[in-house]
Amino acid sequence: MESRMIPSGVDVYVALEPVNLALSFDRLAGLAEETMGRSARSAAIFVFFNRRRTLVKALFFDGTGMCIFYKRLDRGRFQVPEPTQDKHGELVVELSERELDELLDGLASQRPESIH
Repeated sequence: MESRMIPSGVDVYVALEPVNLALSFDRLAGLAEETMGRSARSAAIFVFFNRRRTLVKALFFDGTGMCIFYKRLDRGRFQVPEPTQDKHGELVVELSERELDELLDGLASQRPESIH
């Protein structure tokens, strides 16, 4: 039986602006509410990147407390879909569960172009 830390079947919200990933639970939860308009304790995952997109934090509530998944790529950058407009005209990034899994596994990363 496979154990899965990251919840499935929930909405995924991606911050459009880079975030200082030294921030922890309370401040990231505040950013989820301030910038995404959602409670961090809702059935959702909130994804934050640093400016270079080499670090990612995913914040979620597992029913007993807040959890953070934190990952740093050794090489490359996380590739995130371009924002689109939702039905209210707001810019959003939509990820499917598969895309989120690939992103967190580092499979959806983009290698930096070599400098000659």
